[in-house]
Amino acid sequence: MCEVLKISRKTYYKYRYIKDRDYKDYKEIKKVFKHSLNTYGYRRISDELQDRGYIINRKKVLRIMNKYGFRATYIKVAKNNSKAYIQENRRPDLIQREFNQKGWVTDITYLIYRNKRAYLSTILDLQTRKIVTYQISMQNDNKLVLDTLNKAIKQTKDLRGLIIHSDQGSQYLSNEYKHICISNGILISMSRKGTPLDNAVIESFHSLLKKETLYNNDIKSLKEYIEFVHLWLSFYNTSRRKQKK
Repeated sequence: MCEVLKISRKTYYKYRYIKDRDYKDYKEIKKVFKHSLNTYGYRRISDELQDRGYIINRKKVLRIMNKYGFRATYIKVAKNNSKAYIQENRRPDLIQREFNQKGWVTDITYLIYRNKRAYLSTILDLQTRKIVTYQISMQNDNKLVLDTLNKAIKQTKDLRGLIIHSDQGSQYLSNEYKHICISNGILISMSRKGTPLDNAVIESFHSLLKKETLYNNDIKSLKEYIEFVHLWLSFYNTSRRKQKK
């Protein structure tokens, strides 16, 4: 054994009966990782453990996962197939900069304060220029976009033939996003790559939001900034006068 491990007999016997200090946490992490079918990263595992009342932070989970070689099995495959995956899910621009027609526009923007950031995902109605729904998250991931989309779907009666227009961000190119739209009769439309004017309405909206929240108030933290955004979005939909289109 000592020859295989390339250690002295003295060292082997010294540590033979010392229990790994991470062993208890390792067992809990392993349970969650297996339950997720080897798909959860350290963030989701941390959240799951904390929801179960287990006290552990993300840094420790990441360290133990690296130590024991836990890694989501899909990550390597997704990277290798990314180009084909994106190409397959691209869609043509159905809006063609005709921004007064029936449809939704959507995008994600940063909410940044002193190097700390959150992400705002918004769906806007082209005809009314009102917010259909929005979500704020600390993670810019597929879940943010899918949660926004599902929330909009739940509160809309007739979705048949409705166009939803976005850029070609990876979240909008996901299979989940495509399947949710198709199953609800929603037509997917996308801006041309590197052409923000194709989605000018939502770009302008997010620019206005930052001007009237971050740049117009003495904000002291990211939390306060997010609170202002919630307040402003409610004001925008209920009270703020809209300019003529």
